[in-house]
Amino acid sequence: MGSGKSVVGKKLSDVLSYEFIDLDDYIKQKESKPISEIFKSKGEIYFRKIESKYLSEIIVANNKAVISLGGGTPCYGHNMDLINKAKNASSVYLKASITSLSKRLFPEKDGRPLISHINDEKELTEFIGKHLFERSPYYSRSDITINTDYQSVDEVIESIILKLF
Repeated sequence: MGSGKSVVGKKLSDVLSYEFIDLDDYIKQKESKPISEIFKSKGEIYFRKIESKYLSEIIVANNKAVISLGGGTPCYGHNMDLINKAKNASSVYLKASITSLSKRLFPEKDGRPLISHINDEKELTEFIGKHLFERSPYYSRSDITINTDYQSVDEVIESIILKLF
């Protein structure tokens, strides 16, 4: 969350002339509800189950696409195995420091269900640190890791392309 997956993904898909799929947007379309409403009405477990279902649906389609996943997607069930076993695909972890993520996310926390309840930046920093620690074993299984701190979107894209090709 907050690493730039959607912004970088959209621009990367343009550069590569690939389709861009934001998994959260795909879920919203399929469920006809915003993610925040799904979390509120059915809970995180339900959300994670449908997230896996729709991720599989997208990967099975095997289109030339850049897919932007939610921060928790690789950590649920067998999602990371599904991602890594996808044919003609590479997974990219956009790695940002806890400080960078906190500064990016605090102003927009109300629109993000997992952090909307957090009241100050110190609490958000602790939340991010805890989640990065828990999720790092999954994120580290990515084919490519790009550190996004102090890099522009164009620099991140260039780094990805250099590692892909």
